[in-house]
Amino acid sequence: MKVVAFNGSARKNGNTAIMITYALEELEKEGIETEMIQLAGQPLPGCTACAMCFKNKDKKCVVKGDALNDYMAKMDQADGIIIGSPTYFADVTAETKALIDRCGMVARANDDMLAKKVGAAAVVARRAGSIHAFDTINHFFLIEQMIIPGSIYWNMGIGREKGDVQEDQEGMLTMQMLGKNMAWLLKKMHA
Repeated sequence: MKVVAFNGSARKNGNTAIMITYALEELEKEGIETEMIQLAGQPLPGCTACAMCFKNKDKKCVVKGDALNDYMAKMDQADGIIIGSPTYFADVTAETKALIDRCGMVARANDDMLAKKVGAAAVVARRAGSIHAFDTINHFFLIEQMIIPGSIYWNMGIGREKGDVQEDQEGMLTMQMLGKNMAWLLKKMHA
């Protein structure tokens, strides 16, 4: 089994990556392979609404010049997907939204290829707005017919400067429990 995580932060290895890592470590303890992809520095434009993915049905987006098709292939091969984002003006980053929109369209165009996979969100906020960002990611998982495990609280952490989120003990515990619950669910689904 494998879980692929996408860090939608503009800061590589910042608070969002730290949050994701707490969940990935728990998955690895359970023998589940993990990988984190960081979108920082990787231009990712939004969906052009060309609908070519519905015509071609090749599990790819026709937009060239970015790594979206590599990301789509990793989602296709994974059993679970984590998407993390810092909170920008009470929502996800533009890169995270582009990932959601484009992968969502390709998946729907190709017989709902993400259905029955496990999906989990991870959100970081300086102070507020994280629930809306959390909902944005979960709306993607739900419309793709994915299964979302819970934790002891919503999967969010509080922090601004790199590393601040580690001082949010409840946030870190929430991500650890998310990793444990995600591992349990994946094992039940693949028993």
